[in-house]
Amino acid sequence: MSGTVSEKDFADLKNRLKLIFDADPDQYHNDHSLRRYLKAFKSVDAAFQAILKTNKWKKEYNVASLTEDFPAIKNNMALNKAKVLRHRDMQGRPVVYIPAKNHNVNTRDIEELTQFIVFCLEEASKKCFEDVIDNYCIIFDLKNFSLTCMDYPLIKNLIWLLSRHYPERLGVCLVYNSPAVFSGCWAIIRGWLDDNTASKVAFVNSEEELCKYVIPDILPTNM
Repeated sequence: MSGTVSEKDFADLKNRLKLIFDADPDQYHNDHSLRRYLKAFKSVDAAFQAILKTNKWKKEYNVASLTEDFPAIKNNMALNKAKVLRHRDMQGRPVVYIPAKNHNVNTRDIEELTQFIVFCLEEASKKCFEDVIDNYCIIFDLKNFSLTCMDYPLIKNLIWLLSRHYPERLGVCLVYNSPAVFSGCWAIIRGWLDDNTASKVAFVNSEEELCKYVIPDILPTNM
């Protein structure tokens, strides 16, 4: 579950949004969502504005249309760019698995791939047991990684999405099988992260370490 926030702030935010939610039920956020926004944005005013921006973005980006039948989603699923796994991590969190070897910055369509990432985040969010834990685990598997796999614009988009529209949804980000060449990439990416997000990134270089977070058998071998 999200961390503790002021009950007064929570009540104030809920009251401010009530009229909007009553007028347009599609704009609704549940109590867990409101607490996540308060935790991430620190004040009622900032959380209120952030929620309105998320609602506006979801409509303009047409997030509801991003289903398995949407062409960009279907295409990237076939290319095994990422997958929300059937099994969960050791904390009960949904797992988004991203095999880096299947990404090539020179051949991908950034807009289609961003739509696919949004689809994965939405699917992972739906799988959260919010009364118990309302965040997820993202695994970047860097096995067979090369610099052509390093997609900085996509990583920037993912960071932006998580910080603005899926706040406090990231529980842990595992960087698995990281090669030496990735250290330079990480130095750049680390500069884009706030300290709170950076603290959720864990480098895992052995199956023994991985077992602290997930059962290795849940990771796909056919992607």
